[in-house]
Formats: sequence, C-alpha cells, structure tokens
Amino acid sequence: MDMFSKVSSGLAKSRDKFKEGMNALLDRGPQLDEGFWEDLEETLILSDIGPEAAFGIVEDLRDQATRKALPDSYAVLDMLGCRIEAEFAPGGEDILNGAAAVVLFVGINGTGKTTTVGKLAKAATDSGRKVILGSGDTFRAAAIEQLQVWAERAGVEMVTRERGSDPASVCFETIERAEDIDADLVLIDTAGRLHTSEDLMRELQKVVNVVRKRSNIAVYTVLVVDATTGQNGLQQAREFDRALDLDALIVTKMDGSAKGGIAISISHDLGLPIIKMGVGEGIDDLRDFDAHEYVAALIGDYNTNEETVEDFIEQDAAAPPKMTWAEFVEMDDAGKIAGKKHFWEKW
Repeated sequence: MDMFSKVSSGLAKSRDKFKEGMNALLDRGPQLDEGFWEDLEETLILSDIGPEAAFGIVEDLRDQATRKALPDSYAVLDMLGCRIEAEFAPGGEDILNGAAAVVLFVGINGTGKTTTVGKLAKAATDSGRKVILGSGDTFRAAAIEQLQVWAERAGVEMVTRERGSDPASVCFETIERAEDIDADLVLIDTAGRLHTSEDLMRELQKVVNVVRKRSNIAVYTVLVVDATTGQNGLQQAREFDRALDLDALIVTKMDGSAKGGIAISISHDLGLPIIKMGVGEGIDDLRDFDAHEYVAALIGDYNTNEETVEDFIEQDAAAPPKMTWAEFVEMDDAGKIAGKKHFWEKW
C-alpha cells in the first residue's frame, strides 16, 4: 500500500464523519445563503476542526465568495481543501531531519510516546544517524522495558536507571553519554503527565529545563497527542504549551478515530507544526506529516486537488482573461494556487 493509501485508510472514520455532514449540506442546494454558511461551520466543528478554526475558515471563504463573485455553494466547496490546508502551521522539518538535536517527547499517559520514540529511533538509525535513547519515564517499569526492546531493534544505546529514579538525572546522563559517543540525535521519553496536575507539570518543567541548560546542541520539546481524545487533546496541548513552550506536535492513533480534524484545531490554535502522524501500529505507520495529503485523506472528494484548482481558475468569472503573475498571486487569497506557476502560464 502506498503512502497516500495508508494515510487515506487510516483517516477513513474521520472522512466518513465529514462526508455525512457535507452530503447533508449539499442536499440543501447550491444557494449561498446564510443557512449554507451556518451549516458549513457546523459541519467543520462536528468534524473536530474546532470552533475557532471553523469560524476562520468559513469567514474567509465567505469573503472570497463575495469578492470573486462565486456563483454557488459548489464553487465555494471547490476551495475548501486549499483553505483547510492553510490552517496548518509550517516548519518543524529540522527537528528530526536537521542538525544534531535533543528531542524531548511529552504528553499524557496512553498517547503512544514510548512507541513513537522507538519508531523514530529505528527510522533515524536506518537513515544513517547516530542515535541514543534516554528513558526518562522512570515511574513505569513497562515503559523502560518497552523502550529497551526498541533500542535493541534499532541497535542503539539507551540510558536508564532503576524505577523511581529522578528523571532529570537520567536526561542529564543521556546528554553526557551522547557527547561521549558523538550521537547526533538524542531522543528522550518522558513520563506521562496529566495536564490538570500542577505538581506533575512542574516536575516535567524541571526535566525540560535541565535538558535545555545542559545541552550544547538544539533542544526541542514535542507533544505527542492521541487523536481519539478529540477536543480534550486541544486542551492538553494548550496546557503543555503554556508550561513547556512546545516546538512541535505528533498526532497518533489517527486510524482509530473519527476525530482526525483535531490535528487542524491544535495546529491552528497553537501555531505549532505537526511533524509526524500515526495511522497504524506498524513501524511504517508513523508518517511524515504532509498537510496536502492529510486534507485529501480527510475530506475525500471535497479536496481541492490540482485538477479542481485548474477548473476553478478557468471558471472564475471575476478574473480578467489575461493577468500578470503578480495579479494572479494577489487573486489567490488562500495562498495555495500562487505556488503553482504552471497554472498561470497555461491559463
């Protein structure tokens, strides 16, 4: 199964939920009346895209419909995929694929942090990087044992201590050992922390602060979020970001949820990039996050792909028969057509 097929299969439940709402929306007819905009916003919210992101998407589409004199609801929906795609914060590529770095993985229990760290270690080792693991979850013996299995599978060293040890000291030792063996990627698993517990979050802050002070290379803090938690995942992300100043997100268990839209909500709300998404239990099911691929898998037939973007350009009655490249870019308020210069040249 190719990459898109795997992502599409993983997001099937979320896509089915989205299509239910969209089919009901289309059954009401092509009129661009107030009811259409209200129903579109409700459909997006029910898909766990979140009220704030949904409102912004709808208001922007409403504005474009007015200024570009779009004829009906179908023309608006042709633009929906591009507009949703624009909600994702860019960046994050250098966290796992750039220069030497220490990456701390945080989140509540059950999100798949330990498995995620293990899969990343295996993938990075296979690509030729020198990796070391730190088992900062000293509260669960099972976490240490689980990470050890992944360390052996990847053929990398792991630093750990007995259960109940100070996790900050484990992180300190991991960085020292990384320097000794010239590791260029340090992956540290941390204990699950309830975002509602101030004491536990303060302990995690200590761990992160120790790593940031001790490391001589870049340090990143990545939150692992379980997609099945829906809007509760957004609240988790807000609290972790407030306490730790996060750098990026990984969203897991997309394949078991009808709440895949939560990825949009979190990235929009916090302005953080999503660097990986989990769509299954296999090692190859932790994928690089691609916003265009994600949107295509999430909304299916309602996605704005290259063909429908081209169709939209040809049908845009508000556009002059000929325009300069600069004018073409200015027309594209969604910011997605502008990068495809071949559309303008063909037009």
